[in-house]
Parts: sequence; C-alpha cells; structure tokens
Amino acid sequence: MTPRSFLGVRIALVLIAACGPSNPCAATRMRLVRRASQAYVGRWRVTHGDTLTLPEMGDRFKLAELRLDTASVLYRTDCRFRGALLFARPHPETLAVTWFPAPDQALIYGWPAELGPFGGLGAALSGGGDSLQGALLFDSRLGIQVRPGMTAQFVAGRVPPQ
Repeated sequence: MTPRSFLGVRIALVLIAACGPSNPCAATRMRLVRRASQAYVGRWRVTHGDTLTLPEMGDRFKLAELRLDTASVLYRTDCRFRGALLFARPHPETLAVTWFPAPDQALIYGWPAELGPFGGLGAALSGGGDSLQGALLFDSRLGIQVRPGMTAQFVAGRVPPQ
C-alpha cells in the first residue's frame, strides 16, 4: 500500500466515524441493549427489604418500589434508561434514577449526594424472572465510612400490569 492510498483509507475511516450517530442513545447497539433489558422492565414492589440506618445521618431508609423503563436518557456520554425508586422511609419519596443492564444484573444510579453515601443499586433476576434481588451499593468517594459487610438487601416481586 502506498503512503498516498494509506492516507485515503485514513480519511475514509474518519469520514465514516464522523457520520455515525452523535447521540449514543441512537446507536445501533442500543437496540440490542434495549432488547436485553426487557426482563427488568416494569414495576417491582419490595416484599422484603432491610431498613438501613446510618449513624452519621440518623435516618432510616426503606425502599418500597422500583420502576424501570426503557425510555432513553443521555447521561454524560452514555445512554441509560429511565427509572424511579420509591422510598417508604424516612418519608415517602420518589427519586428519578437511571439504570443500565450489565451482564446478569441491572445497575441503578441516581441518588442525590445529600441523601447519603449511596452509589446505586445492583439487582439481579431470580425465580424465573418474577423476582428481583438486590443490594444497595455505597459510594466511597462521599467520605462516609461504611463498615465491611454492611449491606441493605431487598427482594422485589413484579407488579402485574393494570
């Protein structure tokens, strides 16, 4: 290959890359991700959940419901899906969150820093897909020390569509 033809190939590759979708939510791979995420989509009511008390904050948190959708949300340079977490404690509250399916689990993000050192939730399907088991993930960057082994786990059942 001559240097001139190599330059032509490089220019062609740059032009092809520039013609790709600028929005990661419009990328072709998101159709596959959306299809793979269907098992997690829906309303999930928490049937068993630990109430987490953080001594530094004094509040007890109790998750009541998760709602996961496949509506796309652009988050920085990534594409995620919309969701919501409904808490029963310390007071009834609904938080808008984003989520993304990872291998064998869904990762749910979006706690405001003022609510605590939470990095999100990790949740996996169980019971043939009619249950969701998960645990709270802590964000060590927020400065609150969490003792090893401290978790807040939950089990949720699918709420039938109405």
